[in-house]
Amino acid sequence: MSEKRLLVIDDEPEIGEFVRKVATGLGYEVQVTTDGRAFQAAYHEMRPTTIAMDMVMPEMDGNELVLWLMEQQYDANLIIMTGYNPDYAKDARLLAEFKGLRSVITLIKPIRLDKLREVLSA
Repeated sequence: MSEKRLLVIDDEPEIGEFVRKVATGLGYEVQVTTDGRAFQAAYHEMRPTTIAMDMVMPEMDGNELVLWLMEQQYDANLIIMTGYNPDYAKDARLLAEFKGLRSVITLIKPIRLDKLREVLSA
């Protein structure tokens, strides 16, 4: 199993594919999911070192998944992505930090290639 494992959840497959390509080029093992249930199953299988998460999705939104991750005692890197109001990502970051997660970064869509590389290389 790779030292750098990225789990992506975004209901827009093209965003997930973009993140996968960039992360793979940086040496990550990557799995992309498009819904909350698949994300939860993949989480238990791969034990990610980094998660990239869209905030606005059908069925299960990013805030619900942040709370679920805290129940799982996730303590690694979290990248919150949104194309909606930036305050939504800020609120999710505050929720994650309040619940004890310290490494939380927000990216606003459309995500710039250089910014994504920077975040994944940190």
